[in-house]
Amino acid sequence: MRNLDFAPLYRATVGFDRIADLMDRVLTSDVAQPTYPPYNIEKTADDAYRISIAVAGFTPDELGVEVKEGTLVVTARKAPEAEGRTYLHRGIATRAFERRFALADHVRVTGAAHEHGMLHVDLVRETPEALKPRRIEIASAAPRAVLEAKAEDATH
Repeated sequence: MRNLDFAPLYRATVGFDRIADLMDRVLTSDVAQPTYPPYNIEKTADDAYRISIAVAGFTPDELGVEVKEGTLVVTARKAPEAEGRTYLHRGIATRAFERRFALADHVRVTGAAHEHGMLHVDLVRETPEALKPRRIEIASAAPRAVLEAKAEDATH
């Protein structure tokens, strides 16, 4: 019942392919989203965000953070444990994982930190100068005769 046809969107717009692909990916993904590891996404300023992921049991060397094709990918691979350990109860999950976050245009990762069993990834949205609003000066209209005289002086 979640089948949406994005053909009208493609016919009536230019440059919104990424949004349509994102909507299609969200709507066609599995209903049961992975819940491991737990994470928070918080807004730390007007154009700044932080993703905090619970990574108890992992060292910074076992974690990976990379951005590729507009997606933030966080991975963890636990090093093999030494033989001889016997657990009576094992409640700290240290299984490998890969968590993906789709990033909006102009959002970039500024850093990552591992502290107290949490991985914090900081992001910032940087609007390029070309997309920022700018004020256009309005020149007063000169009489047509003055403009024609200036044009004749320039040709001589």
